[in-house]
Amino acid sequence: MSFLCLGSRYLAIFLICASFGYTSAELETKVNPPEDFEIIDPGYLGFLYLRWQPPVSLENFKQCTVEYELQFRSIDGGKWKTVITKNLYYKYGFDLNKGIEAKVHTVLPKQCTNGSEIRSSWSEATYWMPEQGNVDTKIQDIDCVYYNWQNLFCSWKPGKGIRSDANYYLFYWYDGLNHALQCTDYIKNNGKNVGCRFPQLESPDYKDFYVCVNGSSNSMPIRSSYFVLQLQNLVKPIPPDYLDIDVSNVLEVNLQWNIPRGPIPAKCFIYEVELTEDDTPWITTTFDNELYVIRTSNESQELCFSVRSRVNIYCADDGIWSEWSDEECWRSDTWEETLFFFVIPFILVAFSILMTTCLLLFKQKYLLKMIFRKEKEAFPHRTSLC
Repeated sequence: MSFLCLGSRYLAIFLICASFGYTSAELETKVNPPEDFEIIDPGYLGFLYLRWQPPVSLENFKQCTVEYELQFRSIDGGKWKTVITKNLYYKYGFDLNKGIEAKVHTVLPKQCTNGSEIRSSWSEATYWMPEQGNVDTKIQDIDCVYYNWQNLFCSWKPGKGIRSDANYYLFYWYDGLNHALQCTDYIKNNGKNVGCRFPQLESPDYKDFYVCVNGSSNSMPIRSSYFVLQLQNLVKPIPPDYLDIDVSNVLEVNLQWNIPRGPIPAKCFIYEVELTEDDTPWITTTFDNELYVIRTSNESQELCFSVRSRVNIYCADDGIWSEWSDEECWRSDTWEETLFFFVIPFILVAFSILMTTCLLLFKQKYLLKMIFRKEKEAFPHRTSLC
């Protein structure tokens, strides 16, 4: 009995020591969160810097590569975006119409902690653009179009309930500009800015294009609006031209048109073709600037078609259809068709028969002439009995 008690005591002591040793190991590998975490706005209309400093007390891990796990999202409750980085900063584009929340913690990899990854607690930061003015004073229905991948236009409607002295101003920035620029060519209506014609932009494609439209009024504050655009998704090409329709035989029709002029590569187009056959329309799409179709009837009297273009999925995620081209038509001429399909073949057949007959007659005459000549040579001294 005493032996069992003694054994129990040793077991308890062993468990306590093991537990104490495990706790000590945990304490030895504990790591602090990053210091001075902040969200910095450099004035790029939504492109923000998330920056922090290394945690204190990293002397024991000088041989380790410390990593940081960063998470951020809009404060309205969207999904957290997670980034693992070895840097002390991260740059990202945000929608400044909403607040931003972010958090970061230190991560010690397994090779530094005897097989178990160690994470610190979170350092957190938030960012809000100062809100001024009622939300109804913001611009409404902004519409941006990148015409033919060359000229960008944006237009909007004024906010509700604004005073007569209010006006709006547009600013933009994308990677490559040193600072945000203001529109220099406003579209006006009754002296008020309702849009912007942008200057020739240098390499803005496939980048986030940040836009802010704010306002000013002596009598009331006006709320700013922020937008993040992808210009290649706003391209509206010019319509195709030089349409041609060729009815090559009774049923087959060949439709052709020119690739729209401008900087858009030919491989980037998709076309929508509207064909009308005797007042019966149908629409199809193609990636080529040529289309073969079959007539529904060889008795149709009229075929008309028009084409419009758009940037396809290989060059952009979205796009805007061009205007429809001018319509090109083919109209049947009954006399011409009769002449082409019946009279001309008949004439050709008759001509062939006539030529064959002439050749046969000529050959027969030639043979008779040869026979007569041979007979004359055979009887040179024959005299006539008469």
